[in-house]
Amino acid sequence: MSKFDYNKIMPRYSAIAVLMSLIAVAVVVRAGYIMTAKRDYWMKVADRVKKDSVEVIPTRGNILSCDGQLLASSLPEFKVYMDFKQLYDAKSDTLWSEKLDSICQGLHEIFPEQSAAAFKRHLEEGRREMKRHWPIWPKRINYNTYSQVKQLPVFRLSKFKSGFHEDELNSRERPYGTLAGRTVGDMYAAMNDGRTPRCGLELSYDSLLRGTTGIKHRRKVLNKFLDIMDTPAMSGADIVTTIDVGIQDLAERAVIDELKEINGNVGVAIVMEVQTGDIKAIVNMEKCVDGEYREIKNHAVSDLLEPGSVFKTISMMTVLEDGMCDTNKVVDTGGGIWPMYGREMKDHNWRNGGYGVMNMPKALKVSSNVGVSRIVDEYYHKNPEKFVQGVYRSGITADLHIPIVGASSARVRMPKKNKRGEWVNWSNTALPWMSIGYETQIPPIATLTFYNAIANGGKMMQPRFVKAAMKDGEVIEEYPPTVVKGHEQIASPKVIKLVQEMLRKVVSEGLGKKAGSESFAVSGKTGTAQISQGASGYKSGGTNYLLSFAGYFPSEAPRYSCIVCIQKSGLPASGGGMSGMVFHNIAEGIMAQSIRLDVSDARDSASVLTPDVKEGNVLSAEYVLSELGIKTSANFRQNIASRNAVWGYAQAQGNAIKLFKKGDMGKQYIPNVQGMGARDAVYLIEKRGVRCIVYGRGKVVSQSLPPGHYIKKGETCTLKLE
Repeated sequence: MSKFDYNKIMPRYSAIAVLMSLIAVAVVVRAGYIMTAKRDYWMKVADRVKKDSVEVIPTRGNILSCDGQLLASSLPEFKVYMDFKQLYDAKSDTLWSEKLDSICQGLHEIFPEQSAAAFKRHLEEGRREMKRHWPIWPKRINYNTYSQVKQLPVFRLSKFKSGFHEDELNSRERPYGTLAGRTVGDMYAAMNDGRTPRCGLELSYDSLLRGTTGIKHRRKVLNKFLDIMDTPAMSGADIVTTIDVGIQDLAERAVIDELKEINGNVGVAIVMEVQTGDIKAIVNMEKCVDGEYREIKNHAVSDLLEPGSVFKTISMMTVLEDGMCDTNKVVDTGGGIWPMYGREMKDHNWRNGGYGVMNMPKALKVSSNVGVSRIVDEYYHKNPEKFVQGVYRSGITADLHIPIVGASSARVRMPKKNKRGEWVNWSNTALPWMSIGYETQIPPIATLTFYNAIANGGKMMQPRFVKAAMKDGEVIEEYPPTVVKGHEQIASPKVIKLVQEMLRKVVSEGLGKKAGSESFAVSGKTGTAQISQGASGYKSGGTNYLLSFAGYFPSEAPRYSCIVCIQKSGLPASGGGMSGMVFHNIAEGIMAQSIRLDVSDARDSASVLTPDVKEGNVLSAEYVLSELGIKTSANFRQNIASRNAVWGYAQAQGNAIKLFKKGDMGKQYIPNVQGMGARDAVYLIEKRGVRCIVYGRGKVVSQSLPPGHYIKKGETCTLKLE
């Protein structure tokens, strides 16, 4: 018989089914109501707890030196806040009240600029207003400081209990401070959370360094925000520069020291590797209102100034390359003053009577304005276009593709005539003055690139600032050394050799002696030029000078080229004596870094390399010397025995070695302390349990217990010192 009672079960089942159906209908009705009538309200609620298309900021790539040292890197920084509404909801108010004083005292210790009382007033204000994003400290802090704040009472709890939270931001840090600051570049601190580059390589290579921004959306689930990644961020690539930290630091110190010495206004120095064109150092120091020197502008690549006498090398090379004359060309410079089409051309020593008659190499060696300008004017006066074409051929005006915003190319006027054959932008004096470095505008890096080409046998290398871009340790793009287009050979090898010889004599015999070195040969050219004040001319409000020295070293096998430019007001002003001195310090510093000496050269020829064994057991002494790798002579044992026969009979040979290894040898016998000082003698004897009595000062001349005496308990040894 079935136990199922249909009359009892079915009514119950029907009631449950009806109830579930009613609930389902209610849910559907309620859902429909929410989806229609309440839609706008709940959409606003959803907007408060979700956020779509949130940017994920990628980590910016590093800027590295040529040997992999960090010049600029992205590090996390934090801004810390309190959510007092969250603190209240978590029912942590009581704990906050109890720990507030401790929190404020801890904050004061971390941020001593603000007192604990000030912190307390600030935090209580935020709590009264139930602020949800109340700043604890107004400035960004680094990770170490953030960790300290996180360990304070209440703050160490989870953010859902404490209300403590933070915003993590990327900060651009330079481990070497301002080293090569304008070249490496920096970021705008206030714009776009410090992610907008301002200058230098940071700006030029921003597309590589910045990476790719990611996208995520946020949802609040169970009272917690969850980040759901849509598109992950891709970190930026690292760029490897050609900057050498050691050479850069050396060059900066050399420039600043000279600027302080002569009260200069601006100091520029660039060091280039001859074979590759790599920029190993670039310095741009400018005097600020507080008297300190800092990098404000990249003068090395942007200053368009008349270079002065360093341009004379281009003039002489053009004359030789065009075959106008050879180095035996003789020119009369008179008494140092020569009339040039209504103006006077003067040499720097005109007050002393000038140089008189000289040949071309000497004109360059002594930097004769009259000599150089007369040679150029003699051959090109009727055809100045040919001279300027020769200047262009030297590469001084070439586009060097400098990867720094603000870089300028050199400007040298090309003579032009109108239809009637009249000069429209030229005068009779333009050519003579152009030949000695006026009537032109050339940035220091262009001048250096020309001199580097001379050192490189005529091949002009493009200045290289970045060698490669790397991602996750792998090279993704290389920037190999590049020859400036159209300037694979700026002059014939024969002319290059002649110019090299003239530049070597400028330093060894001429005005550039201070740039030279006793350790290696240096080649180069000095330059001293007045700086035009625009429409006001050259002497408005006093005379300003550009002092230059450009050259390379060592002369026989050039490794580095360098240019130093200093702007200063008033006299004295000497390119060779001031800029040349900076060049000297940089060159010697660089060459000293590459010196490799044999350690054997440091050995003192008069030193005794074999220790003198005065006393002791023969076998023990021989054992020690053999362990040190020192060979003993055939009569070694005899010599030791004759010095102190006592040790010989004290122990058998086998026991002596055993005692030596244990460190107990000789502890039962009085040592020989004659000739020792009191402290050493007393130490050796009393170490063996014998009491010492000392008379006199100086060294031990006698001892009451003779060397080798077998020690008995309670004995006393008297030492006499003189």
